[in-house]
Amino acid sequence: MKRPDASDVRMAQEIREAPHAVSRQRDALARPVEELAARLRRKPPRVIVTCARGSSAHAATFGKHLFERYLGIPVAAAAPSIASVYGGELKLKDQLFLAISQSGSSADIVAMTEAAQRSGALAVAIVNDTESALARVSDIVLPMSAGPELSVAATKTFVTTLAALVRLAAAWNGHSALDAAVARLPERLAAASDLDWSAALPALAGAPSLVTIGRGPTLAIAREAALKLKETANLHAEAFSGAEFLHGPVALVSPEYPILMFNPTDEAAPGMEKLAADLRGKGTALFATGTADDENLITLPPDQPETDAVCLIQSFYMMAVRLAERLGTDVDRPRHLRKITSTR
Repeated sequence: MKRPDASDVRMAQEIREAPHAVSRQRDALARPVEELAARLRRKPPRVIVTCARGSSAHAATFGKHLFERYLGIPVAAAAPSIASVYGGELKLKDQLFLAISQSGSSADIVAMTEAAQRSGALAVAIVNDTESALARVSDIVLPMSAGPELSVAATKTFVTTLAALVRLAAAWNGHSALDAAVARLPERLAAASDLDWSAALPALAGAPSLVTIGRGPTLAIAREAALKLKETANLHAEAFSGAEFLHGPVALVSPEYPILMFNPTDEAAPGMEKLAADLRGKGTALFATGTADDENLITLPPDQPETDAVCLIQSFYMMAVRLAERLGTDVDRPRHLRKITSTR
């Protein structure tokens, strides 16, 4: 039986739907984001606690960068098992609890949100299913507005979550440049979908394992890319921050283990470029965004660092579809996985 062309698979179609989803999200989020931002400005939390699994946890990492950089509020990730397994609660009175879930149906995320609300936190959910259990137990719901996502591996829901987080940070901080950048994002995402990252395919397809690296706004992108390599191509990949990689994992560097480096376009860029040069000197097969190198992964011209990072995952997703096609894996039906994973 002939395998479908990459452009015919559901995952590829949904990746290309992401720019339209981000565009229509603007109207759906305008009122709830502004109301939430106004409430948070009146009574700022001292800490933000996130709760998520899988790709949503990587989106929470992106939110951590946004909120800590633009608002100066520390962000910590909650362990859902504290509520769902151990029956405990965190002391979160007057703090912001942010749950992120595509389906909103995972029992542990719901349980932790209920516990946070009982403790006096403001419980906010970013969800695609606004009628879900998570939405029902939250004080405020921010819809992803991704529309139906049928492919098992989340793509457009990840992109729309990142866009929602940028919208919230911009509204809360009153950051006009962030707000303007997210308005330009749909057009840039569409362009990012068409960038050719095929130069990396031979090395990735033949690798027993690989590393992804990011920093600042791209750390979440590196983590999401590593997960997608596992889900869609059955390749083991591990994600690190550019700084963390030097604290031990650099010992892994060899010609047999390719590295995908997602370079930010902000103040962290010079350090990442220095790391890239060092890794090339050690003989690794390095594929990096935003560097003047023959193995460079083509990127759009820089616009705004956080939305630039969102465009990187869009380009990566399209490459992941082509990589899976090369390896003969079915991206729409990853082995051992289901669309909705409910843990407790």
